[in-house]
Amino acid sequence: MKQKHIIISSDSFDGLLDEQRRYLASADGYEPVFKRYFLSDPSDSGMLPDEEGAVCRIVQPPLDGSRVAVWLWLAKDVRIIRKAGLTIACDGETRHVWVAGIQASGDGSELQTALIFKEYEDLLSGMGISLQDNCIRTWIHVADIDYNYAGVVKARRENFTCIGLTPQTHYIASTGIQGKPCRDGSLVQMDAYAVSGTFTQSYLYAPTHLNPTYEYGVTFERGVKLCLPDTAQTIISGTASIDNKGAVVHEGDVRLQTLRMWENVQALLQEAGNGWDDVRQILVYLRRPEDYTIVAPMFREKFPDTPYVILLAPVCRPGWLIEMECMASSDKD
Repeated sequence: MKQKHIIISSDSFDGLLDEQRRYLASADGYEPVFKRYFLSDPSDSGMLPDEEGAVCRIVQPPLDGSRVAVWLWLAKDVRIIRKAGLTIACDGETRHVWVAGIQASGDGSELQTALIFKEYEDLLSGMGISLQDNCIRTWIHVADIDYNYAGVVKARRENFTCIGLTPQTHYIASTGIQGKPCRDGSLVQMDAYAVSGTFTQSYLYAPTHLNPTYEYGVTFERGVKLCLPDTAQTIISGTASIDNKGAVVHEGDVRLQTLRMWENVQALLQEAGNGWDDVRQILVYLRRPEDYTIVAPMFREKFPDTPYVILLAPVCRPGWLIEMECMASSDKD
């Protein structure tokens, strides 16, 4: 399966959708298998058309002045099945499964997270696969993360323990970040990517730069290298300015935190056999909007040809001013 990524930003919904249509019309057979719209306001969700497939809508305002942005994960040479909130891409005996926008009703982030994981496990079980064996990556968006993240962490840990995921086995690559669901009452929203069939995955640690996440009470992998029959991709979880003891580095200085964050991500990429030239997509999360003027020129200079977007989305620790995630592949389009 050939893959590529594109990120489009616009100051209007009509402009975004027109540019998206123009791009896809000339995309040489690539089709979206996953979409995420980054909105400036919950009411903006009503400006978008209904779409089949794994389509996420989350309030994480773009900081370049755009009203809306979209990340398109594209694939070709596969058979694609789209349902509400779900995309399946069949590549021979390998199935790729994306889900988007899983939410649940309940009192508090802990209960909502528990119900979300149960719904996702049931969905995978219906396909004859499981979270512990087949889920490659999750994204967990949390409203008011400084208040609600503790409940998410607790529910995820309990869920993983019940299905046999422990520090002695493995966890799942993930980003847990502030993002407001568009549905009233929802505090948590999850997207996920799973694979079944012929594949292997190895986990990335970069111990010279980072520590295992369970040492400070959370349960995700720093990154994963996914090897498929015809390709390999490296998926880096949300990564911030942290050292290998789990401590925040360069508190209060977003420029130095950005440099340390890049150093950490580079160490993970190198462990997978990749470099910056192999990165195909980047999402950047900022806690303070005023830091955009510092960070934006740094990213423009370092990644002139890589699709990325910088979003207003506080990280799970108040001391972290910036976080990024990315995907890499040594395959060329």
